Amino acid sequence: MLVDRLGLGTLVLLLITLSMTPLQKLTGWAGWIAVRRQLGLWCFAYVVLHLSGYTAFILGFDWSQLGVELRKRPYIIVGTLGLLCLLALAVTSNRYSQRRLGSRWKRLHRLVYVILGLGLLHMLWIVRADLKEWVVYASIGALLVVLRLPPVTRRIPRLTAKKAASARKA
Repeated sequence: MLVDRLGLGTLVLLLITLSMTPLQKLTGWAGWIAVRRQLGLWCFAYVVLHLSGYTAFILGFDWSQLGVELRKRPYIIVGTLGLLCLLALAVTSNRYSQRRLGSRWKRLHRLVYVILGLGLLHMLWIVRADLKEWVVYASIGALLVVLRLPPVTRRIPRLTAKKAASARKA
């Protein structure tokens, strides 16, 4: 149960992290982007806890069981790929890496969409019987990806300070 909750927490944090850019574009407030890095790092921390919980509670630290588990549960491979991609993003999330990698940094951090797909596939294989919850998360993920497409991004109305003030009064 704990392992499942940590995995779900990882997915939720990933979705919240992905929502920061659309929120910034909608509101015009740069603070969303300042929070995005921290959320991404918390997402990585949760996935590490998820893996640690799996290793402790399911494998019982018995590494000889890993081969058996991989044959029985291929979603573990998908989850591990997602974890490795999140590791790459966590390691390069600092300003030094941004400067050092230049334009390649942005391309690397687009792995977040691959991570989202891997995470959703991982969850889908686990919850095969009850897809209602998975559909909710997949729909939110799809919406967040669509909101980042350039034709859609141009159509998102920005809230100016005047509009925000009048919205608060109403």
